[in-house]
This record gives sequence, structure tokens and C-alpha cells, in this order.
Amino acid sequence: MPQNLPDRPDFFARHRDLLERAVAATASRDHWTPYPESPSKSVYGEDAAKDGEAAFRDRIGGHFELPGHPGNGVVPATETSPYGFPLGITYPRVAPDEAVAAAKAATGAWRDAGPDTRAGVAAEILARLNAASFEIAHAVQHTTGQAFVMAFQAGGPHAQDRGLEAVAYAWAEQKRHPGAARWSKPQRKGGPLVMDKKFTPVGRGVALLIACNTFPTWNGYPGLFASLVTGNPVVVKPHPGAVLPLAITVRIAREVLAEAGFDPNLVILAAEGAKERTASEFALHPDVRIVDFTGSTVFGDWLETHARQAAVYTEKAGLNTVVLDSTDDYRGLLGNLAFSLSLYSGQMCTTPQNLLIAREGFATDQGVKSADEFAADLAGALETLLGDPARAAGTLGAIVNDGVRERLEVAAGLGRTVRASASVEHPEYPDAVVRTPLVARLDGEADRETYTREWFGPVSFVIGTDSTEHSLRIFQETVRAHGALTAAVHSTSEEVLDTAELAALDAGVHLSENLTGGVFVNQSAAFSDFHGSAANRAASATLSDPAFVTGRFATLQSRRPVAAEESAHA
Repeated sequence: MPQNLPDRPDFFARHRDLLERAVAATASRDHWTPYPESPSKSVYGEDAAKDGEAAFRDRIGGHFELPGHPGNGVVPATETSPYGFPLGITYPRVAPDEAVAAAKAATGAWRDAGPDTRAGVAAEILARLNAASFEIAHAVQHTTGQAFVMAFQAGGPHAQDRGLEAVAYAWAEQKRHPGAARWSKPQRKGGPLVMDKKFTPVGRGVALLIACNTFPTWNGYPGLFASLVTGNPVVVKPHPGAVLPLAITVRIAREVLAEAGFDPNLVILAAEGAKERTASEFALHPDVRIVDFTGSTVFGDWLETHARQAAVYTEKAGLNTVVLDSTDDYRGLLGNLAFSLSLYSGQMCTTPQNLLIAREGFATDQGVKSADEFAADLAGALETLLGDPARAAGTLGAIVNDGVRERLEVAAGLGRTVRASASVEHPEYPDAVVRTPLVARLDGEADRETYTREWFGPVSFVIGTDSTEHSLRIFQETVRAHGALTAAVHSTSEEVLDTAELAALDAGVHLSENLTGGVFVNQSAAFSDFHGSAANRAASATLSDPAFVTGRFATLQSRRPVAAEESAHA
């Protein structure tokens, strides 16, 4: 096998300690990361930032080479930076049947290598991705619109954390059973029945990763590495607007696989033209047995309904909700919420949309604040946070696509706007489309049709209700019906907090309580926080837990009788 060849690197031996620490971290749930999130010279080296930007700039206007990649032809350039310029990068073209056939043909030796070798190769891929974090950061920034620091952190180290977390779960679950065992059953007469049994984790088949425009690596790496480590080849289908971050990932993965003695076609890039729709064709291919998807609810629901031959893992969208009952830190609450609404212009699947508050108000350390007063104060907190254009640009990033801009325009026409969305001039990129959040004031009953629709982007609603009890009921009903990825509550009452927790459990959504400091509801830390929940409609999987990996492989056994002479000497 490849791991026994003397001229092949032993990546498992190199990374065994890392893998064991990662498994331990999934159990402890404390803070842990091997990939520093600071884009500092002292961490990544004196020339890392300069070299990473140069590598990105060199790709603009060129063809992205993937040596030995299947297929033929070229996918025309589809990516335009939200900061105002086309990337002009073309990619190798491969048809769905070609990609799936090449992936299947690569599987045998990878299956036979075993969990240790596969996990070691994956850890080496992640190590090299970490070394390329600056190049990936620029690729993420100029395909998603994230500000650079966020693109570095979320697109680089935090995505790598999520990838390693999936590796840890996949490795541990495959080793839950021994590789071999001797089974001996005593008999009333004569010697025991003795069997040698062998247990081999076998991948389900070709995996398809359908990535999103906004977080191609953070949302993409868990499925990529969970499938790869459980023995499955992966076809990576990027969003046409954000191909480069995953093309870099595929290139690095293929290089490591080849060095380890495996067929690099275990990871294939399936780029597509702007008007092509190959995801559904791939998803229905009979040899595609795993689908990972992040994106719209409409297509996620379609995949769950129609890709019946595959295990389908989706992260879609929902109505992220905050219930406001009371607080002893009103200023901290406003600052925390303002940042949560502004981060990456609200273009996160975890950004709060619906803020539920009793019309007559809630108790604070600054007196009772009515719903109207709170809405005005939130608008003021946003002005304070985003008043300086340079600081605002670093928080907001740029609007990723026309769909977000169109939703903003529709929201502006709803009326009852408390804070209108405004344009911000970016200090470095004058052609960037930068918008501040829009906040509108709605009513819990009269405007139900509006706030029970998802408004992805910088749109949030302060919704007046009859009481905290009414707010909790709306929260529970809307999340049950439409799903959510996050929820939050603010209260000084333990009774209300307990009730909110029960409501969240019933609705199937993760809950944050009384966030007023440096932790925000739309942040999720690998190895500690669970992201997404199959307990509500916004997702069919959690990043990451055992269920995210166990459906990707089966443990198959072979068994044979042990000769009497051999069993006697055993």
C-alpha cells in the first residue's frame, strides 16, 4: 500500500499528534486552534503577505492550470470582484460524466489505504492550505466581497479549523471499531468456534461539493474533508462567482495526493460557465452518492427531494431571531447587535433578521425602552459604528451580487424605515459597492408576511409584540416553519432565559444568551460551537458532529474460520 512505500512521505506520522489533539478538542469543546487567525508577519513570516498577494495578482487574467486534470476545453471567466474589477480567470472544463468516471477510477487505492493514511494526507493538505492563507484571503476577498481581515480569518484559518474538525470526526468514527478481531464462541462439546474477522471502512462513493458564493472555503471544507477522509473522491463544484478559492484548494489537494502516491483525481474541480447549471446534473448522477450543499433554500430543498441516491447534507437559510426581554447592559447590547448586523453587510447565514421586542418596551439599566426607542437607539449605534468610512469598509466589506442589492431596494420600499441603507465610499476601491444596514420597524401580527420571508443581506426588522411571551411564541413558530441557523435572547430573568432555552430546543436552533461583549451571534468557533442543525428546516446537517461523517462510509467485514490447530496455539 502507498503508506508502506519507503519513497512516500508518511503524513500520518507527521500529523498524528495534531490529529489526536483535534479529536480531544471535539470532546472538551474548549477553545483550540492550530491555525493562527492573525495575519501577522510574526506568525506567518516576513514575506507571507507580500508573496500571497503577488500569487493572487499573478492569477488575474490567466488560465488556472491543474496538471493531469480530466476533461478538455476551457470554462470562460465568470468572476468579478465586488470591489470593482473582473478577475478574468479561466478554468479547466470537465463534463459531469467525465468527472464522475475519473473520480470513481481513483478510489481503489484510497479505500485500501485506511483511515490513518487518509487522515494524515488530509492534515498535510490543511497544513499547506494554511501556508497559502494570504493567497486564499485575497481570492476570498475578491470573489465574496468580504473585507480583507475577515477574508483571511474566515476564508483561511477558521475554514481550516472547520476542515480539521471534520477530519477529526471522520478519523475517530472510522476507528470506533477494531480493524480485526478473533471471535471465539464456546461449545458444549468439543472446541470453540473460532473466526478471524476483518473490518474495513468503505466510502459510500463519489461525493459532490456544491459551494456557495459568500463563504466558499468555510462552508466547503467540512464536506470536502469529511468525504475525503472517509474514503470518497470529491468533485468540487464552485459557485461561478467564487471559483478561485476552491481552485487553489483543489490544486493543493491534488499535489499532496500525488506526493502520497494516490491518484490526484480523488479531488476534481468542476467549474462551470455563468449560465450553465451543472449542479443538478451532477446531483442526480447515479454514481454520486454524497452531496454537500450551501446556498438557497429552494435548491437545497430540491436536492433533499430529488437526489435520492445520495446522502445529502445541506445548509440553507432561515429566520435568525433575537428576543429582547430585558438587559443590564443596554449600551453593550446595542453595540453587539450593531456589529452583528453590519459584519460583512449582513451577508452571513447567521446574521440576525428579526428582532422581537414588546411594543411597550423592555427594562434596561437606562430605563424602560419602547420598541420605537430601541429601534432609534439601534440606528444610532449603527451610525456610531459605521460613521468613519475606513472603519465602515473594514466591517461591511462589499455587496456580493445583484440579488442582495435588489433585496435592499425592495426593503426600502416597505415603509417604516428607521435607518435607511446608505452607500459608503471605499478608501481603496472606489468602484466597490458598499452599503450600510437597513433597519425597519414592523408589527408582530400585521407584518407577519414580511418578516417570515428571508431577506439575505443587510436588512433587519425591529418587530413590536404584545409581550415577551408573545415574542417567544413568534420565535418558536417562525423557526419551526422556516428554520434558522442562530437565535439569541437578552434577559435579566433566569425564568425567561430558561423559557427561551426550552423554546429554542423545541424549535431546533442553537441559542446565544445576553451577548454584549466580544462574542457575536453570527460567529461560530470550530471544535466548540455546533453550526447548523438538522433539527430545523434551515439545514439537514451540523458542522461538525458524528452524524456529519458516519453516513459517508460503511464498515464492511470479512470473516473466515480459524483452523483447529491455529486456534489451539492462539
